[in-house]
Amino acid sequence: MRAETFLPEDYIPAEDEPFMNERQLEYFRRKLLNWKAELLNESKHTIEGLQDSTRNIPDIADRASEETDRALELRTRDRQRKLVAKIDAALRRIEEGEYGYCDETGEPISLKRLDARPIATLSLEAQERHERRERVHRDD
Repeated sequence: MRAETFLPEDYIPAEDEPFMNERQLEYFRRKLLNWKAELLNESKHTIEGLQDSTRNIPDIADRASEETDRALELRTRDRQRKLVAKIDAALRRIEEGEYGYCDETGEPISLKRLDARPIATLSLEAQERHERRERVHRDD
C-alpha cells in the first residue's frame, strides 16, 4: 500500500515540473477513478431503467420506438464498458510507472493531451500517423 500523495484541490499539472512526478500521477489517477465511477454509476442506472421498462406495449409503433431507444442505450453502455477497460489499463500503467509515455515512440505524451484524454497511449504525432495509416487501409 502506497502513501497518499497530497494534492491541492486546484492542482493542474504544469510543463515546468518534472514529467509524471508523484503529484501528476496522483492527479491523473484521481481523474481516471472519478471518470470510472461516473461511468459505472450511469451503467447502474441504465440497468435499473431497463428492468423497470420491461412492459408489454400494445401499440406496435410505440413498441418499436422503445426497442430502438433500448438498443441505442445498450450500444452506448457497451462503448462505456470498453472505456472502463481502457481506464483500468491506464490505472495499471500508473501503478507500473508507464503512464504518460507513448506506446509507439516511448516519448512523453503532452500534459494537455493527457488532461483531455487521460486514457491516451499515443502521443499526438503518433496518433495522427496511426489515423492516417488507418484511413489509407480503409480505402483499400
